[in-house]
Amino acid sequence: MIGYYQPGRSIVHRLPAGTKLILLIVAIVASTIFVRTPIQALAVGGGVAVLFAVAGIGWRVAAAQLRPMFWMLVVIAVFQVLITSWSRAAVVCGVLIASVALAALVTLTTRVSDMLDAVTRALGPLRRFGVDPERVGLLLALAIRCVPLLSGIVHDVAQARRARGLEWSVTALVTPVLVRALRTADAMGDALAARGVDDD
Repeated sequence: MIGYYQPGRSIVHRLPAGTKLILLIVAIVASTIFVRTPIQALAVGGGVAVLFAVAGIGWRVAAAQLRPMFWMLVVIAVFQVLITSWSRAAVVCGVLIASVALAALVTLTTRVSDMLDAVTRALGPLRRFGVDPERVGLLLALAIRCVPLLSGIVHDVAQARRARGLEWSVTALVTPVLVRALRTADAMGDALAARGVDDD
C-alpha cells in the first residue's frame, strides 16, 4: 500500500509534507524512548487511531496497512516473551504497530510527489558537499515504486505456484521471484540510462 494516496480535506491532509515527515520522525523517536508500559503503548495506539479517524481513513484501509506485518509481530512477540517478559513484548509490538500505522497515515494523506519535493528541498543545503538532491529524490521515488512492484511479483508467482500444486515448495517461489525481480531491475536500469539519468 506504499504510495497509495487517499484524497481528503482533513487537517492531516492539509499539513505540509515536510511538517508531517518531521512530526513522524519525532513521534517514532519519542515513542521508542518514553513508552515503557503496556498502558502507555495502548494510549499511543489510541492516539494513532484518533488521527486516522480525523483524517477520515476507514478501519479497513488502516488494517490493510498493518496486515503484512502480522507474522513479523508474532515472531517478535514470542522472542520478547522468551528473553524478557510479556509486558515488554506488548510494549515493543505496540510501539512497532503505532510507528508503522503513523508512517502509513503519512503516505495515505500525502502525495508521493509532495513528499519527494519536501525531501529534495531539505537536502538542498547538502549540494555544497556533493549531494545531488534530485538524484536522492529519484532514488526514493524508485524505492517507493519498487515495493508494491515486488509485492505484485511475489503475489503472481505465489498464485502460479498454487495453480501448479507446488504451494509448499519454497524453491518454486523464491527462484521465479528472483528471476523476475532481476529482469525488472535490468529493464528499469535500461530505461533510466536511455533517458540520460546517469549522464553527468
